[in-house]
Amino acid sequence: MATMAECRTALDKLSDNLASADGDVRSAAALNRSLSCRITDLDATFTGRLENGRITVLASHPGPPREKAEIRLAMSGDDLLAMVDGDLNFAKAWASGRVKLEAGFRDLLRLRSLL
Repeated sequence: MATMAECRTALDKLSDNLASADGDVRSAAALNRSLSCRITDLDATFTGRLENGRITVLASHPGPPREKAEIRLAMSGDDLLAMVDGDLNFAKAWASGRVKLEAGFRDLLRLRSLL
C-alpha cells in the first residue's frame, strides 16, 4: 500500500508531466481550477489548484474533502502511483471505476484529451 509521502511525490511528478506536455494535453491542463485528490485506501485528501498546466498541492488532511473542489479525483494510492509511472492507463481505470473524476461539464470536455 502506498504511503502519503509516495502519493505526494506522485502528485508532484504528475504536475511535472503536465507542465512538460505539449499539444492537446498541455491545452487541456491549462485550466485554473481548485482540485482535490482523495486517496481512498489511506482515507486522506490532497487539496490544491490546477493552474497553467501545473498542480500545486496546498494541503493534505485525513478523511474526505472538506470543500467541494471544481475538479475532484478519487482513487487508491497504489493506482495513483501506477498511473503516474505509466503502468495504469487513466482512461481504462476511469472506465472500470478504479478512478473517479468529477468536474463540471465544460471541464470534463476539456479534460477528455488527457484520457
